[in-house]
Amino acid sequence: MTVKIHTIEIDEATAATLQSRARERGVSVSRLVSELVAGREPSSFDQDDMAELDRRWAAIEASQATIPHGEVVRWLDTWGTPGFKAWAKR
Repeated sequence: MTVKIHTIEIDEATAATLQSRARERGVSVSRLVSELVAGREPSSFDQDDMAELDRRWAAIEASQATIPHGEVVRWLDTWGTPGFKAWAKR
C-alpha cells in the first residue's frame, strides 16, 4: 500500500498539544491525528497502566519468572473466536 504524505500547517500551540498527547500515548502525531479523524478513541495508557508495565519490565530485567511462550500463543490463538477470554479470566 502506498501512502501519500501531506504537510498541514497548524499554529504552534496546536502542534505542541498534539506532540504532547502523542508522546503521552506512545504514538506518533500522525497516528494520533489519524485515529482522531477516523472517529476512534485514541489509544492511551493512564498512569496506572504505565506503572504496571514498568513493574512488569523491572521483573523481567530481574530475571523473575514470566508467562511461558506456549501459554501466550494458546491465548492469542483464541482472539476473534467464541472461546476468547480476557487474559485475567483465561
